[in-house]
This record gives sequence, structure tokens and C-alpha cells, in this order.
Amino acid sequence: MLRVMSYNVENLFDYEHDSLKSDQEFLPNAERHWDRKKYKRKLKAIATVITAVGQWEAPALVGLCEVENERTLTDLTRKSKLRRQRYRYVMTDSPDERGIDVALLYQPGSFRLVETQFIPVVLPSKDDRPTRDILHAVGQLQNLDTLDVFVCHFPSRTGGEKESEPKRLAAANILKQAVDSLVALRKDAKIIIMGDFNDYPNNRSIRESLAVEDAYPAKTTYETGKLYHLLAGNARGRSDYGSYRYRGEWDFLDHMIVTGNLLQASSALYTVPGQADVYRAKFLLTPDTRYGGELPFRNYSGVKYSKKGYSDHLPIYADFRLWY
Repeated sequence: MLRVMSYNVENLFDYEHDSLKSDQEFLPNAERHWDRKKYKRKLKAIATVITAVGQWEAPALVGLCEVENERTLTDLTRKSKLRRQRYRYVMTDSPDERGIDVALLYQPGSFRLVETQFIPVVLPSKDDRPTRDILHAVGQLQNLDTLDVFVCHFPSRTGGEKESEPKRLAAANILKQAVDSLVALRKDAKIIIMGDFNDYPNNRSIRESLAVEDAYPAKTTYETGKLYHLLAGNARGRSDYGSYRYRGEWDFLDHMIVTGNLLQASSALYTVPGQADVYRAKFLLTPDTRYGGELPFRNYSGVKYSKKGYSDHLPIYADFRLWY
């Protein structure tokens, strides 16, 4: 089994200033009083979540959103409980003004990194603030199959959903071009796309630009080069299911999307819709005092800090069967 996980860890910053980034709010003398102790606590929390999602075996691949720099990943993989898992990592170095990037942790015994590509996202207006690159990692699996993994963090909804939508459409179009190029080059290209799209499954960036269909309910056939969402179909008609909660409503800003050949049982690597889920452990949730129910337990509510918090997102994951 190959478990793949995606997690927006919410502001994994170190506590030292980088003059090339707008990281001032995560410094010891800032309003949040972000310091070495809080940073180490954050690393421990993320390592706990990744270990918990892995259950008996650490996830082979972990896509991360909102990591500041290589130091945070070195500390996470070498100085937390994850050091036993011997993860390696690759990350973008984007022009995002806040300095947050995306990364992929991988188990070299399960995924031998062959090539890495950082895809710039060119936004519609020259006045738009730069955003995160798309990470494309190519790896060889234990059965010698090639797997392409994209980790994304699309532009935020700052300024309003409709006003900011063109930015996410631009990011989705660039991602679709990269996917189509791969499929044209390698007809049977096996592709996993994951990350925080800052859009829901029914938004245009996903349904139109990427032309994603739901994997569930199960279909009799899945088209090899077409994209399918592993989680959206499971959420139909459910008000308590999602990776993110906004104003009392659960939904998915975090996505796990695959090409149709990864849903074909004849493939050497495949999954079924029921093998993808949200990791909704009790320790990751806290009471929603405004709207009722529960919501993800984050480190900060405004500037109020909780040392027991984790992130404002829940992790998602999918299991794949690997044949040799």
C-alpha cells in the first residue's frame, strides 16, 4: 500500500527574520510573539499529525502547504519524531511576498525522486501580488513505474471570492497545461495532484479549468488522461464532511485529484474512491463557539495563541495499491 497525504499546516514559519520576505508577524517581538518555543511546538504538532495519518506506516508522500523555508523542513524531518521515518523533501522557492511555499516529503524507499520542476503561476494583472509556484515531482516507484506528483497552493480569496477568482483560474489553467503536456508525452502518465486550491470542488477552477469529475459514485470506466476528484463525491449531501470549515459549513479547499488510469484495477498502481478520506481525529478539532459543532483546532484565533492547536485545515489522504 502507498499512502499519500496532503496537509495545509498553516504558517510553519521559523522565528528569525528573512529580509527578502514579509515574515514580520512571526517574530519574537511581533504581536504574536512567535519564538523558538512556539516554533518547536509547531514542528512537534505537524510531526504528530503526519505520524497519526500514517497509522502503522508513515505516508510515502506528504504534500505540505504554507511552509516558509528549507530550515523548517530540515527541522521537521531531522529534529522531530519524523527523523525516524527518514523523509527527504523538495520544495519551491516562490515569489510569494509572505514567503510561504509548498513542499513534498517523500520516503526514498517508496519514491525515488528523478526530476523536479517548479512551475511559475503568471497572474492576469501585472498589479497582482505574486503567488506560489506549482511543485512538480517525478519519481520512480518500487515496481519501476513512474509517478508524477503536483503540489499546489492557489491564490487566496483575499479581496473577495469573485474578485480573486481570476487568479485561481489562471493557476488552474497553468496546471492543466502541464498535465495535458505530460499526457501527450506519456499517454499512460500516472498523475496525482494535491494541495490547497482556495476553491471548492464546484468552483470554476476545478470543474471548468481542470475539467475534474467526481470519482465517486464509482463508474464502470475511467478515462486514462481525464482528472477525477477522490473526495468530492463522498461529500454530496453531507454537512459534516470536509477539510475546512467556514462560517459553520464544512467543505473542501484541499483536494486529491488523479488521472483516470489510477482508478483502473488493471493498473500497477491504483486506488478506489472509498480509499480516500479526511483525517478527522478528535485531537485536531475544537468546539465552534459561534456556529456550533466543531472546527479545526488552529494555533491562533486572531492573536490569541493556543499551544494545543495544529492548523485551520484537516489533512486528507488516499491509499493506493501497488502491484509488482
